[in-house]
Amino acid sequence: MFTGIIEGLGTLQHIEDEGTNRHFTFSSPFTSELKIDQSLAHNGVCLTVVSIDGSNYVVTAIKETLDRTNLGQLTQGDIVNLERCMIANGRLDGHIVQGHVDQTGVCEKIEEVDGSWKFFIRYNPKADNVTVEKGSICINGVSLTVVDSEKDMFSVAIIPYTYEHTTFRSLEVGKTVNLEFDIIGKYVARMMDLRQ
Repeated sequence: MFTGIIEGLGTLQHIEDEGTNRHFTFSSPFTSELKIDQSLAHNGVCLTVVSIDGSNYVVTAIKETLDRTNLGQLTQGDIVNLERCMIANGRLDGHIVQGHVDQTGVCEKIEEVDGSWKFFIRYNPKADNVTVEKGSICINGVSLTVVDSEKDMFSVAIIPYTYEHTTFRSLEVGKTVNLEFDIIGKYVARMMDLRQ
């Protein structure tokens, strides 16, 4: 389980395909603290550390993960948001994040708002995921609060600290992002479907 509070950025050093699996080699500021079998969120996708070599570590994504997230679009040199799993006795600073991406969205528009930024994300509503104003959303692993909410689009406000310390600083219009919708909202929506 994660909280959506990004600990650092990882740089993709190498990609190797093996069958339908893809092995990603990343460097990070805390590689020396990692251990094999540890869960680590990459742009909000929970992956297992399978090997460590100096300042680099390797994680593997299966075809389902590559198809459902933006990890399949990564190229050497790309930067990702990183978060280690939550410590059970720690503070839950963001919101409950599982590291299971529901679907991708596309950055539709970016507005500068007097020192901060507003990002508008469009997504396919056919997956039955929903947002609510002032509710939680996880974009590329970052826990955020929804500002505007529509059936197929929402916006989030990004403060300068988040902008500088995550991949939001390099996010451009037209780019794909990973979306994990609020788990409580997903359960409520599912229960409502079952009652109909």
